[in-house]
Amino acid sequence: MLKRLFLLLLAVATATPRLQAADGSFVGKWKLNPEKSTMHDQMKVTSAGTNRYAFDFGGGPEFIVADGTDQPGLDATTLAITAEAPRVWRVVRKKDGRMQISAIWTLSADGNSLRDDFTGYPDVGSSFTIHYIYTPIGGASGFAATWDSTSEKPGGVEIEVQPSQDNGLSFINQAQHSTKNMKFDGKDYPVKDANAPADAMSSARRVNASTLEFTEKRNGKVADTQHIQLSPDGKTLTMTIQPARGRKPNVLVFERE
Repeated sequence: MLKRLFLLLLAVATATPRLQAADGSFVGKWKLNPEKSTMHDQMKVTSAGTNRYAFDFGGGPEFIVADGTDQPGLDATTLAITAEAPRVWRVVRKKDGRMQISAIWTLSADGNSLRDDFTGYPDVGSSFTIHYIYTPIGGASGFAATWDSTSEKPGGVEIEVQPSQDNGLSFINQAQHSTKNMKFDGKDYPVKDANAPADAMSSARRVNASTLEFTEKRNGKVADTQHIQLSPDGKTLTMTIQPARGRKPNVLVFERE
């Protein structure tokens, strides 16, 4: 699954020498305010034959037979779907035999909600568990539906913005051992991060003195566009992350510590 918070926070920021003074107000420590933030988590499950489904977590469809076996997925991973009960599925993604995620999906008796008990295993850092509640968009037929959740309210998320080499800025997520540095020139550069896909690329540009924009790509295609807006008083940093393919944006509101 390519949609959880530790992937959403793969942000990078830079500034040119000429703009260092103006952008210096971004520097500091920031803590996520979960009550002011809205995180849409969408996934689409489509029936593709007898016990076969297309799963789209944001990176494109993956066609999987729900028989519990590891089957080829996106980004050189495997995906396994196990029906443990009539309304319960176990979802496991691995890469190079190593587990990346494990989730238990439980469908409500009326089919109008889906509980996802999700555990992520980053390459670097500790595992984490989040409990999601999804509702269908436009109706559901069993697990087959477009599911949307806004139930995630992560607490304790902090980032730090520091000046980096070449008069740039670094966005640092200590909990995920993630540090991002890029030139502020609009060009694509490889994302050097243990939790990022090998082919991930990012570019950055300055929209105005208080707004930065980032574009993330995977397999040469845009994955999301991120706008980072500094409030006029310099006390709030708002990240609006717009996934590709028309999904609803995630809005993360950070307050200066």
